[in-house]
Amino acid sequence: MTRVLHILDHSLPLQSGYTFRTRAILKAQEGLGHEVRGLTGLRQEGQGDEFVAANVPEEHDGLLFHRTPGQPSGTPGLGEWQEIGALARRIEAVAKDWQPDVLHAHSPALGGLAAVRAGRRLGLPVVYEIRAFWEDAAVGNGTGREGSLRYRLTRALEDRVVRGADAVVTICDGLRRDLIARGNAPERITIMPNGVDLALFGQPLARDAAFAASLGLGDGPVIGFLGSFYPYEGLDDLIAAMPAILAAQPDARLLLVGGGPAEAALRAQAAASAAAPAIHFIGRVPHHEVDRYYALVDVVCYPRKAMRLTDLVTPLKPLEAMAQGKLVAASAVGGHRELIADGSTGTLFPPDDPAGLAAAMTALLGDPAMWDARRTVARAFVERAHDWSVNAARYESVYQTLLTPRQAISGAAA
Repeated sequence: MTRVLHILDHSLPLQSGYTFRTRAILKAQEGLGHEVRGLTGLRQEGQGDEFVAANVPEEHDGLLFHRTPGQPSGTPGLGEWQEIGALARRIEAVAKDWQPDVLHAHSPALGGLAAVRAGRRLGLPVVYEIRAFWEDAAVGNGTGREGSLRYRLTRALEDRVVRGADAVVTICDGLRRDLIARGNAPERITIMPNGVDLALFGQPLARDAAFAASLGLGDGPVIGFLGSFYPYEGLDDLIAAMPAILAAQPDARLLLVGGGPAEAALRAQAAASAAAPAIHFIGRVPHHEVDRYYALVDVVCYPRKAMRLTDLVTPLKPLEAMAQGKLVAASAVGGHRELIADGSTGTLFPPDDPAGLAAAMTALLGDPAMWDARRTVARAFVERAHDWSVNAARYESVYQTLLTPRQAISGAAA
């Protein structure tokens, strides 16, 4: 049994792809017999001050999370440095009390730097897990610019953490290749692919015809997107493709569930479209209701734009859709190509190309006889290669490689 302290940017009860992956990892590691806890930094919103003051962890969904007291403050640069220091001190305090065997830090780099600093002081091995390069995520979100000073500083911090960690984990081959190109040794970098907790996503709900009718979806077919509305998701291309899709499939409908920075522009675009009556925005819904909307959708579409972020990073959502028994269509960016085999587990179309998207969707919607076979193959792929209860075992070799030399030294000293 290994005792692992996970260092996190944020966690439950907040809901995001980041927190859901964290939950899945911790639950799966518990299932393998490990003891796990999480520790969040100053950016955890809505921290339970009573728990922080009492120096006890919060419990969410059966998992324990320690918090770091305080809020981010200070001028750019100095504020982040103070943030790293506060988190490092908190890691040391929790570690001295709970006695973990491994510090497992998850990107962004601020948490990784804090873990490396604390690990050196405590004599504990540090694993750093990169889920995305946050400078590229800022570009994709529209909050940063590639090549800017902030972009280069964030990249430099990431490189510093990678050099300082005892082992590095990434979620996909695209990120691993990029790190190797920066001069990092391949043997230090392990891939831990995105996965699905089939206990949560493995039993899809039946389609509720009355609910579909209440939303104006009719009998479909229904194309859906469930997630965050960022510019890089390419939902503008999907909306632009809808008139051509309707020309071939007059009863087709587009269901958009979620919200985000691009929502206002997307709603305006849809309202001005000739396909406006067929496009339905739902807004954000509680996580426990997402399955109900998945059940209404025939094809889940991910039209991501081509850029560094989408070429290097594999998303989680297509795997969840496959687990839900849904057809998947996606742009042929690098992150999607790692997950989706065109014509087997899904349909790929050219990125940034509404006409190409429409042609691919029209072909898919026009051949319902193959849908069941496609769903079966995709579901089997998730079960075989992306079930967290299986994937989490990959951490074992990473941890043991770090712990064995230390255990040998400890035994010799005894």
